[in-house]
Amino acid sequence: MILVTGGAGFIGSNFVLDWLRGSSEAVLNVDKLTYAGNLGTLESLSDNARHVFVRADICERAAMEALLVEHKPRAILHFAAESHVDRSIHGPTDFVQTNVVGTFTLLETARAYWNTLPAAQKSAFRFLHVSTDEVFGSLSADDPPFSETTAYAPNSPYSATKAGSDHLVRAYHHTYGLPVLTTNCSNNYGPYQFPEKLIPLMIANALAGKPLPVYGDGNNVRDWLYVGDHCAAIRRVLADGKPGETYNIGGWNEKKNLDVVNALCDLLDTLRPKGQGLYREQITYVKDRLGHDRRYAIDARKIERELGWKPAETFETGLARTVRWYLHNQAWVDEVASGEYQKWVEDNYAVRV
Repeated sequence: MILVTGGAGFIGSNFVLDWLRGSSEAVLNVDKLTYAGNLGTLESLSDNARHVFVRADICERAAMEALLVEHKPRAILHFAAESHVDRSIHGPTDFVQTNVVGTFTLLETARAYWNTLPAAQKSAFRFLHVSTDEVFGSLSADDPPFSETTAYAPNSPYSATKAGSDHLVRAYHHTYGLPVLTTNCSNNYGPYQFPEKLIPLMIANALAGKPLPVYGDGNNVRDWLYVGDHCAAIRRVLADGKPGETYNIGGWNEKKNLDVVNALCDLLDTLRPKGQGLYREQITYVKDRLGHDRRYAIDARKIERELGWKPAETFETGLARTVRWYLHNQAWVDEVASGEYQKWVEDNYAVRV
């Protein structure tokens, strides 16, 4: 069995679903079920005996210790995190608690458990920490992409707390020998993403006839990684990654935010045309995010060279798959877009128009 934290969130749930489709090994899925955790995403696993879901907080050490003793996982894959930059600007406390304190608590729990294992199991155990490219800060247009040796320079409360968690993971390997692996990924997109992030937000607003809010001049650049490719990369790192190493995971798809929104609009014009006009006509420029990083880019050559992974999807194929999924799963979107979420959207964007 493997233990997955945050397995009801966007990337975590995609990983759990993907793992159980391709492996006979069971998953212990631990999630606190905050606003972004959704058991509806995992509904297809309700009768699957290999999926064990437990609602728990990674900050509660006693609960995590009990789960490790009972289920004896061979690996921990740590997805659980507060992850939205805008939310971290408005309320950083939860980010410090989950991303820093939670990771520390999980590391302490894992270290104690790991030290009780017989020699062969101890040698095979892995702690895989899923992180972000945002810990490296912002690039100018001419800078080379982030590599595994790029110095950390986080610029938001979110990225600062993820950087802190990365450093703790590294320290537990260097100091205690805990066999850790760290991955730093670029912007994920795909099915089951909470509609506060750019792509699902734009799809939802476009279909509802609402403005499509683009920060600043729309020229901020991100590297886009289809979530299914990310899951495949994590499986490779878990299987053959070298303890203590970090691996950057990127899609080789640098795009300006405005170009992403335009591409979405063009797809919707084809797949779900409006009665009159084009979706691009709904684009509205709003006041920029505080401290908005200008460009992220990932150099993913190490994971390709050492582990043989590279993305299967181009941005165009991945975006088309994503848009079709949202069009065919409107009930899921309606369920997660609760009153609390709608209030947050209103509060976040009202001050920017």
